[in-house]
Amino acid sequence: MTAPLDELVRVLPEGTVVTDPATSDGYRHDSASFCAAGAPLAVVRPTTTEQVQAVLRWATAHRVAVVPQGARTGLSGAANAVDGAVLLSMVRMNRIVEIDEVDQVAVVEPGVINADLSRAVADVGLFYPPDPSSWEMSTIGGNLATNAGGLCCVKYGVTADFVRGLEVVLASGEIVRVGRRTAKGVAGYDLTRLMVGSEGTLGVITQATLALRPAPEPALTMAAVFDTTADAMTAVARIMASGLRPSLMEFLDSHSIRAVQAYRDMGLPLDAEALLIAQSDRGTLAAADVAAMGAVCAELGAADVAVAEDAAESAMLLQARRLVNPAVEELGATLVDDVAVPRARLVDLLAGMDRIAAETGMLIVCPGHIGDGNMHPTVVFDRGDPAAAERAQVAFDAIMSLALGLGGTITGEHGVGLLKRTWLRQELGETSYALQQGIKSVFDPLGILNPGKVL
Repeated sequence: MTAPLDELVRVLPEGTVVTDPATSDGYRHDSASFCAAGAPLAVVRPTTTEQVQAVLRWATAHRVAVVPQGARTGLSGAANAVDGAVLLSMVRMNRIVEIDEVDQVAVVEPGVINADLSRAVADVGLFYPPDPSSWEMSTIGGNLATNAGGLCCVKYGVTADFVRGLEVVLASGEIVRVGRRTAKGVAGYDLTRLMVGSEGTLGVITQATLALRPAPEPALTMAAVFDTTADAMTAVARIMASGLRPSLMEFLDSHSIRAVQAYRDMGLPLDAEALLIAQSDRGTLAAADVAAMGAVCAELGAADVAVAEDAAESAMLLQARRLVNPAVEELGATLVDDVAVPRARLVDLLAGMDRIAAETGMLIVCPGHIGDGNMHPTVVFDRGDPAAAERAQVAFDAIMSLALGLGGTITGEHGVGLLKRTWLRQELGETSYALQQGIKSVFDPLGILNPGKVL
């Protein structure tokens, strides 16, 4: 242990700083296992904002890199260790400070689990919509860092749409409070939106004030099986243009369907090319909504349409979508992409991925949030085969190039991290990229916050 680290140990409570490699090794990387991870100097697990301040003051004084972390469920390598860095794990700052039923806001620390917040506000008749697939594990701080989305985005929006204000510790250790508690407020530049999605490169979020909604009415779900992907895409476009407003609209391609069915018997048809799952949460109107969506699918050639009659059947239909990630992980090592394109270009995206799969010899599995054009093409390969890993990277890069060419983005909700850093400049262009570098230098002039990520 170096003398500077001894200094940090002295100013923090016992057990806050962990240097044992057997323990710290478990904090080295997030769920993007394809990304490199360095050897950290230590793991620090604060429980208060003041402790976070102490860490950043020490890090600034000694020019030590700091990598903020949540539950490490991210898929871009943004929480991966850097050699010689302190890993700042925020999971012990996990208090729900306040739930205000009048102003419909919750004040929370960054280590609160998304699903725990959702259940807590539901107990008082309120609703926190952002629901990433990892919601039972991911923290609010991690959701804020990547501007996470989820199944409900198509109707309710992403994490940033529900952030009123933040308490942030800057690289210097200074505390800044951005945003406000009120529903409206336009004083000054919007530093709150700037912080959300910055992946720990501008500051460390220690508290968030989040907007809530009244609890939605009971929901019903519809699932439609298609023989062609093009017909499924046409159905999505027709439904979204019809005036119906589904509370979720999800897609499984043929590989996803077979992976889920192999993982758990859900009664999915193995010869189907596409499965479309849609939901309405409009209570007494939900039955008519899902029936109308089902009718559109049938009109466009769906081989089978199942419309849930109650909440239990709805949950069963949604289970297939929620099982995709663990099911695909059973197929081999994965390189998860996260592109989004205009809905009008979804057919081109799926067709392009088929070409890339054929050209590279890779299996590309593609579920996604089809209602807002955010797809998750996942390249599956044998990690024990270096040649396959190289082809997987070629396929991954080709998918990102394809998405940009279709007027889309390299990431809809997972963030840039390490995985997509080399592509950011291409999406933004030189002028915008330089502006972002300038912003980074204002907030973190020494470059100690999550170095090597995003920019």
